[in-house]
Amino acid sequence: MEVEEKKESLAKLREEISRCQKCSLARSRSNTVPGEGNVEAEIMFVGEAPGFNEDQQGIPFCGAAGRFLDELLGSIGANRKDVFIANTLKCRPPENRDPLPEEKEACKPYLDKQIEIIV
Repeated sequence: MEVEEKKESLAKLREEISRCQKCSLARSRSNTVPGEGNVEAEIMFVGEAPGFNEDQQGIPFCGAAGRFLDELLGSIGANRKDVFIANTLKCRPPENRDPLPEEKEACKPYLDKQIEIIV
């Protein structure tokens, strides 16, 4: 898949995720957190679920987790522009509880599609 096709596919997926109503998390979210990064990345980071800061900003791995990730990437001479970052869930579970099996199942096709596009 060419770069522009990857970008277009991810943009369509982002739009689909933003309209998702497949589970109860859609009612409590502030923003979806679809993922972001280099469409030609050789490294993809996948977290469990967005936290409070991610939900507020719609950006994966921001806040304390993001600072840690930035330090980790810096230690190997990389930065966020070199990788793709996503979460298993695209919405924050209330009070940062562990994701329920049905929530993981609802989001699985989105993550699978992201992996397919990036790889």
